[in-house]
Formats: sequence, structure tokens, C-alpha cells
Amino acid sequence: MKQATALDILKLGHSVFLTGPAGSGKTYLLNQYIQYLKSKKIGVAVTASTGIASTHMNGQTIHSWSGMGIKDIFTEADFSKLKKRPFYKSRIKKTKVLIIDEVSMLHAHQLDIVNSICKRFKEPFFPFGGLQVILCGDFFQLPPVARYGSRAKFVIESRAWDEMNLRICYLEEQHRQEDRQMLKILNDIRNRTCDSETMGMILSRENKTIKNNIAPTRLYTHNANVDAINDFELQKIKEEPQEFLMTSTGIENLVTTIKRGCLAPEKLILKKGAVVMFVKNNFERGFVNGTLGIVTDFEESGLPIVRTISGKIIIATPEKWSIEEDDVILASVTQVPLRLAWAITVHKSQGMTLDAVEMDLSKSFEYGMGYVALSRVRRLDGIKLLGINETALEVNPEMCELDKELERLSDINSSEINAMGFFEKIKRQKEFVEKNVSKESLTKKV
Repeated sequence: MKQATALDILKLGHSVFLTGPAGSGKTYLLNQYIQYLKSKKIGVAVTASTGIASTHMNGQTIHSWSGMGIKDIFTEADFSKLKKRPFYKSRIKKTKVLIIDEVSMLHAHQLDIVNSICKRFKEPFFPFGGLQVILCGDFFQLPPVARYGSRAKFVIESRAWDEMNLRICYLEEQHRQEDRQMLKILNDIRNRTCDSETMGMILSRENKTIKNNIAPTRLYTHNANVDAINDFELQKIKEEPQEFLMTSTGIENLVTTIKRGCLAPEKLILKKGAVVMFVKNNFERGFVNGTLGIVTDFEESGLPIVRTISGKIIIATPEKWSIEEDDVILASVTQVPLRLAWAITVHKSQGMTLDAVEMDLSKSFEYGMGYVALSRVRRLDGIKLLGINETALEVNPEMCELDKELERLSDINSSEINAMGFFEKIKRQKEFVEKNVSKESLTKKV
């Protein structure tokens, strides 16, 4: 399905599962729909399964938005407590559209809890209380974190999934990868058809130098050593350090949530010559979350001057990460949008586009880990492979069958929307807006 077709389906008000390969523009499309809803004064809740993913859209975690927190079981006592907190009641009542990004990392029971909470505050006999729900993600990427000895259940195994009658929108266009070899590798991993040719292409980058002027980011499967590597490399540079402190404003617990999910550190220490990575999208200024660069100097006011891998010179001015609701900023943090980038974990890299990566996949330990790491990169020659094991190229076999079915259902939905007359489509989209526009905005118009 093309992005424009998927956007048309979203505007009709259907609950949707938006999926597709890494780099197919899922988050970009969500941001388009969010802006559309805001322009029509329709209450939208922007959430994600993780703090990092939520910062891509100025949202918050679904755990925080719904009030379920980190509970695995939500009892009647928990519901009673939540009902006594008018903030949650007001928030859910105002919401007409609920977006949950990176659902591959959300547990089935957590989606069921959110469904139950929404029903308690809205219409009890409709899925999610009658909200339009947009789930977004790719089941070939990282799965929910399972507790020791237990099996993680994807949201497709939830009762809520069966209730929702979701329209499937499977995006097919590739916006990240720039060469055919890279696309073949990623498609072979998704289809579980990796053969000697695929492995040959991957291994062709074993210990190969990446041709650029900036040290590549090192991707590791474990947290251990990532911070140590960055600190060690920074200490080696014999230049004066410059310190940048994060500032914050708004509701304290939401500030804490943003800080936990934001990839920019609370205290950023840089030196001339440090390898850095931008951790926010700013298309107008020429960088995205994952753009690699080197600090060449500091300008008069002390802000870092970064030369990106493409040679672009950017003054890294502070950016804001915020949690918004009804166009009101509830909390925000401000920091220079950089982090040291000699090393980063695979988990933290999800959602990024990286220019040059030195990756060690020899300790991959779960489905999708190698796929996420490899799919961060635009071109095969942007990879230096330090090691790889069999697990790195594995994806969940159950997801392969599901993926084929999702593609089939998406084709049907695409045909239906294309067969719908232009005026009929516009009429239905207008009806959805009129049904869900906030009463406050109607009062203002009068």
C-alpha cells in the first residue's frame, strides 16, 4: 500500500494496524495524520510502547497515558483508584483517536488492560470505548521483553486485537535503504530465505573499512561497555570539555518520563573532535535521528558546530522534547540534540537511520536483533561487521505466516479504497471529522 492510500483509510476513521518493513515511513505517516487531526480539532493521544519511540512524535508511553503504569494485572481496586483521579477521566473522555507506536514491543496483556480502561471511561460495549485506534509497528523488529522463564505474547494474541476489526495498511515503499544488495538482505531475513548468497553479501563487510571521514557508530547487543566505550574515547581527546545541561518545565512525573525516553543525556559533555549523533528529526535543518557527525568547534555562545558525514556544517542549537495534549504542552525538556556516538545499543537504535555502523552481532540473543541493526543503515558499504551468530538473522517464524496474511489483507483494503468514488471518500472523511470534532472548538466557532 502507498502512504497516500493508508492516509485516506486513516481519515475514514477505521481502526488500523499500520505496518511494513523498517524504513517504509510508518512514523512519518503517523505524524502526517496527527497534524491532520490537530488541524481539525480532533482529540488525539500520541503514545508508544517505549519512551524512546514516544519522543519521535512528542508523545508519551501508553503506560503513562492510560494510567496502567507497569502493572501486569489491573484489578477492580486499580480501576477504582483510576476513576478517582479526574485527570485520567478528563484525558480519556477528550480523546477520539488513540495512536500506539512500536506495538511489537507491547505485551498482549498490556493492550487488553488499555482496552478495559478506555471502556470504563467511555462506551463499555465498544472496543477501546469507541476510540479510533491506530496500532503501528513491525513484528519482525524487537519483541516484548519477556520475564525470565516466560514467553512474551505479541499484541496479536490479545483479546483486544480480536475485538477491533482492524484494517491492515502494509506500507511497501522503501525510504531508507539506497542499494539493492541491502534491500535483498533485509527481504531475505524477513522471508527467512537467507542462503549462501545472502550470507556472502553480509560477510563481504566483515572487518571492512567504511570509506568516510568520521568513525562509524558501534552497535552492540548488550548495554555493557557502551557507556564505557564513549567515555573512554572522549577521554582520549586532549581538548577542553564543554558541558550542556538539560532544562525542563512542566509536570514533574511527565518530565521524568521524557528524560527516561529521550536519547539526549541530561548532562552532555563534548570536546572538539568528538563523534556525535543527532537524536532528533529536524528535516528543515538537515538532520534526522541518527545523523552522524564530528564536533569541529564551538561557536561564540558555546554551542557545538558539527560537520555531518555528508559534509554539512550544522550549529547544534537546543531542541525541545515534549508531551502534548490538546495542543497544550504538559511537560518538556530542552537540550542540545546530540549524544556521543562511538557506541550505542541495538535496542536504542530502533527508529534511527544511521550513516556508518560498526556492528557486533556475535552475541545476538533474540529474534529481530540482527534485522533491526542491519536495517538502520542506508547502504551495505556503510557497515563494518565485527562478528555475527546464527540468531542474528532469525526472525520469529510465526510472524512470517502472519506477514503474508497482513500483506493479503492490505491488498484487499487498498483495492476497496481505490474503488471508492472520490466524492464518496471525501463525504465519509468529512462525516468522521464532524462526529469527532471537539465541542470546545465548535463553541469557539459559534
